[in-house]
Amino acid sequence: MSVEIVERSGGDELFALLQRGLPKHLLSRGMHALARSRTPAVRNAIIRTVLRSYPQIRLDEAVQPDAYAYESFNAFFTRALKRDARPLVTAPDTAVCPVDGTVSQLGRTDAGKLLQAKGMDYTCDALLADTAASTARYAGGSFACLYLAPYNYHRIHMPLDGVLRATRYVPGKLFSVNASTARAVPGLFARNERVVCDFDTTHGPMCLVLVGALFVGSIETVYAGEINPPPARGGGVRAIEAGIGREFRRGEELGRFNMGSTVIALFGQPVAFADTMRPGQPVRMGEAFARFGA
Repeated sequence: MSVEIVERSGGDELFALLQRGLPKHLLSRGMHALARSRTPAVRNAIIRTVLRSYPQIRLDEAVQPDAYAYESFNAFFTRALKRDARPLVTAPDTAVCPVDGTVSQLGRTDAGKLLQAKGMDYTCDALLADTAASTARYAGGSFACLYLAPYNYHRIHMPLDGVLRATRYVPGKLFSVNASTARAVPGLFARNERVVCDFDTTHGPMCLVLVGALFVGSIETVYAGEINPPPARGGGVRAIEAGIGREFRRGEELGRFNMGSTVIALFGQPVAFADTMRPGQPVRMGEAFARFGA
C-alpha cells in the first residue's frame, strides 16, 4: 500500500505558525454568519469569487445548476447532486467511499495509532474522546482519512448499512486540515473540533469522524441538525441523543460540512482498501472504498 512520502518543509511550519496566531474561532463565527447571508449582493459576491477560484466545481451535477438561485452561499456550498451523479458500486462486501475528496492517509490502526503524516501519528483514544472500551472496538482495524477541498461536494454518506450507536460533539481547535498543516501540527485531527458518529454494521463496528477546520461554519447531521453553531461551541465533550438506533442504508446521506474539512473512517476489522485509495488520490462518493473478508 502506498504511503505519504512528502517531507515537512519550512513553508509548512510557517503556515502552521501563522495559524497559531489567528483568532480561529472568531474568524469561523464570522464565516458562519457571512455564509448564511441572504443579501443578494453579499451572497452573489461570495459565490462569484468561489466559482472563479475553483473552476473544478461541476454545477451540471447539481439538482439546481444555477449557482445564483441558492438562497445563501451555504446553501450553494452544500448543494445536493442529481440522483445519478454518484452511482454506488454494487460489488458484494464492499464499503462505498463516503465523500468526494482526496485521500490523506489510510492503513491499519496498529497499537491504536493512526498515521497523520510522515513521522507523525495520533491515537484512536485521543481522536474518539471516549472510553477505552469504545476505542478498543477499532484496535487492530483499519482507517482512512479523506480531505474535502472547497471545490468538492460537501455531503457525507454512509459507506455501509448501519445502526447509529452514539454521536459525540468534541470541542477543540480550528486549524486548517490541508496537507501542509497535517505535516506540521502534531495530533491535528485529535485537536480540532469534531463530531464522532459510531455505528454497528453487519461487518462490525464503524465510525465516521467529521473533523472541523478553519472557516468551517458548522457540522450538521440529518438526524440532529446543526450540532455546533457558534453559540454552542466549546465546553466539554457532549453526547448527542438524537438519532440513536436509527438505521442507515449504504450510500444514504449522513451529514454535511458547511465548509471544507476532513472525514476519518474507522473499521473494527482489517479491510482491503480499493486500488484507487492511495494518499494524494482524488476519490468520489459511491465508488469502491474497502472490501471485507479479503
